[in-house]
Amino acid sequence: MKFWVIPGLQQFKRKHMSDSKSHNEAKAIISRRNALHLGANVAGATLLTTFGGVRWAFAADQPAMGTWPEGSKGDTVYLGAAVPLTGTYAVQGADELKGWELAVEHMNTNHPLMKKLAPKVNNGVLGKKVALVSADSAAKPNQALQSEQTFIAKNKVVLMTGSTSSAVAVAMNKFAQREKILYMPGISGSNDTTGKDCVRYGFRQGFFGEMAANAIGPILVKNFGKNRKAAFMTPDYTYGHTTTQSVADYLVKEAGWTMVTNQVSPLGTQDFSQYLTNIANSGADFLINVNWGRDAVLSSQQAKQFGLLPKMTLVLPYQIPFFAKEAGVDISEGVFAATDFWWTLEDKYPLAKMFVDAFQKKFGYRPEWGAENAYVSFAHWARMVTQAGTFYPPDVIKEWEKGEVIPSLLGDFAYRKEDHQYLHPVVIVRGKAKKDMKNPEDFWEVVEVVDGAKVIQPANAFGCKLGDYT
Repeated sequence: MKFWVIPGLQQFKRKHMSDSKSHNEAKAIISRRNALHLGANVAGATLLTTFGGVRWAFAADQPAMGTWPEGSKGDTVYLGAAVPLTGTYAVQGADELKGWELAVEHMNTNHPLMKKLAPKVNNGVLGKKVALVSADSAAKPNQALQSEQTFIAKNKVVLMTGSTSSAVAVAMNKFAQREKILYMPGISGSNDTTGKDCVRYGFRQGFFGEMAANAIGPILVKNFGKNRKAAFMTPDYTYGHTTTQSVADYLVKEAGWTMVTNQVSPLGTQDFSQYLTNIANSGADFLINVNWGRDAVLSSQQAKQFGLLPKMTLVLPYQIPFFAKEAGVDISEGVFAATDFWWTLEDKYPLAKMFVDAFQKKFGYRPEWGAENAYVSFAHWARMVTQAGTFYPPDVIKEWEKGEVIPSLLGDFAYRKEDHQYLHPVVIVRGKAKKDMKNPEDFWEVVEVVDGAKVIQPANAFGCKLGDYT
């Protein structure tokens, strides 16, 4: 901190403090406008002075932007979540929301798990209580943007979150960069989120399509061999297209598999019969279902009704929280899937155990990976803000970009400076038979925890250009 003496200030004070009347006059003369004018003469300076009982502060290198500094002036800072609570991704969105709610509670109460992830949290963040405001996005970009605009106007949110649909994540990325407000997407499987649509103001904690493909691909080849025929089912938006492309590229290049058909359907499809008819006539050995949420459940159930399952082997390259519970164990049994987290990892990772216990105690069930992703994302934000010692967005971003190795529930990893992607591992699971389940939530066995750094593409491979800080 630098303290500056403004030329002529002492003479000014002597002149105007000669009698009691001049005390109030001086306070009026050194208005905020005059203080800013004086401070502007010292480039990059911080001016702190007490004059006439008024303490002035001016930071020329931290100009107002987005909700800074208004969003952190009070005793509470707000985080805004636009998350799907209706529509095809509603179940997954509700699980994410619980993860965010638990993280905020833990920030404000110094929970031991939060202190492990963000050690400088102290009954809040930088002396402020943290509060979460949320709204239903229905997985629609426009609805999500409108919700966040409301949060900005009413609550001056200092962090935005929520997507579940990568179409929302990409739109929110652009909005965050324009508004200069930090954004963490929660679930977002598109390569584009930290690829061609990356932004300086966005950070992703969870895995995505390319990482999933490179992690699950070797498992499929090891178990099923080369030169197989696969039918793909793809939701018609950025997550679906980029994930299908990544999985197909791996299997074709590394194992000589053939994509015999790719059935692309709109988000929220109820009847998949036309797509399944085409798949039935394709000669495929494998049904690689990239659909997500309720779409994945319905399409898989209908595939069984059509007689495609178990004749074809079902693969979920980007696993859906609650899939086994909703679709049924008779469908998920034996299915390979890539995911971010599974609760039985508590047996290997102490922080995972702390999270599962805390979540189950509060919400009555073991968390899915959407809740894990949400919790850890908020914890990482709290860590970076408290380490930066400020809510000023460029300083927080630069703290993130130091590339520090920081904890997750599954070990310690770093965010890449070049694209703001966390190098979290990818977890490969396989669906259990009902007879092998140890409790009603024991749907998956963990096959492998794959090093994220070994399955991620080079930082410049997908065209990331982060943009400006200010």
